[in-house]
Amino acid sequence: MYVFELPEIGEGVVEGEIVQWLAQEGDYIDVDQPLCEVMTDKANVEISSPKAGVVKSLHGEPGDIVAVHSPLVDIDTDAKASSAKPAAKKAAKAPAPTAPAPAPKAAAPAKAVAPPAAAPPAPAPSSAPTSGKTLATPAVRSHARELGVDINAIPGSGKDGRITKADIDGFVHNPSAIKAPPAIAFNAVETPGFPRPDEAVKIIGLRRKIAEKMVESYQTIPHFTYVEEVDATRLVGLRGALKDAAAAQGVRLSYLPFIMKALVRVFREFPTANANMDESSFTLNVRGEVNIGIATDTPQGLYVPVIKNVESKGILQLAHEVVAITERTRNGTASLDDFRGGTFTITSVGNIGGRFATPIINHPEVA
Repeated sequence: MYVFELPEIGEGVVEGEIVQWLAQEGDYIDVDQPLCEVMTDKANVEISSPKAGVVKSLHGEPGDIVAVHSPLVDIDTDAKASSAKPAAKKAAKAPAPTAPAPAPKAAAPAKAVAPPAAAPPAPAPSSAPTSGKTLATPAVRSHARELGVDINAIPGSGKDGRITKADIDGFVHNPSAIKAPPAIAFNAVETPGFPRPDEAVKIIGLRRKIAEKMVESYQTIPHFTYVEEVDATRLVGLRGALKDAAAAQGVRLSYLPFIMKALVRVFREFPTANANMDESSFTLNVRGEVNIGIATDTPQGLYVPVIKNVESKGILQLAHEVVAITERTRNGTASLDDFRGGTFTITSVGNIGGRFATPIINHPEVA
């Protein structure tokens, strides 16, 4: 019986969390066949078997923390392949998305669908919201306030009763032409899908690492947010002028490289913003190089790959590195070194929507 212990996965790594088993008790495995996935230092590591044989026992469940050199799997190396079922091979990874995407939800089982009947006539635009909430964009609400109009008194002509600027202008010029919205019934209404049974979801792997890191950061660092507006017209023009030149070199030019280079100039004047805090010795380590982390949303969760030595690189070089490192992060080929050494982090919620949000600082960075 060969007792396979969790090997040393990386420098300074003393433990790992079992994310999933890729072989089960009773499976026959070959040499170098994956046994499990282990999470360490915000990276998934696939652990392969050094021996061929039958898996007799697994030490731990998904979510358990296993110390390096602790028993992981017992393998009967004398057993023959004919005496056990082969372990299931790991499915190939799907191609990584080319843009940030939230973690996918499990697909619902497919349902048989009857052939469609003749299409019914399109419904007329709704003249009032279907619920008690008035639907309107912030710009439309601002327009209503400027004109001194109660937006809740105006039925909308947009989708699902959404109110438009034209609805408000029409009301102001001819309020008597607008019919009063129907009274809202306050009877109990069933909501599809609710109520439903509670569900206990075990937080493991990357999700647990993110949660632990965020809690540590928020408990350790006093957070505050300051918001300023700037006129970026010239920046937009500069990026537009360089996009074709970048594309000719196979580089997709976003705004991130410009922000990164702007930060380098900021750090000349405010060097303590480019630093790491050591709470144990109460020392602020002001960094001499600028290594900027780019918060990257992936189907597996949030990662922060780091672009090293931003101070010595040009716009197009940074643009190329941003695309390359975020693609490696999303398709799971990034190395541990890709996530180390950050001195400052950029986060962007522009693809989600809204105007701004308060991020949690990437400890031990200070901003």
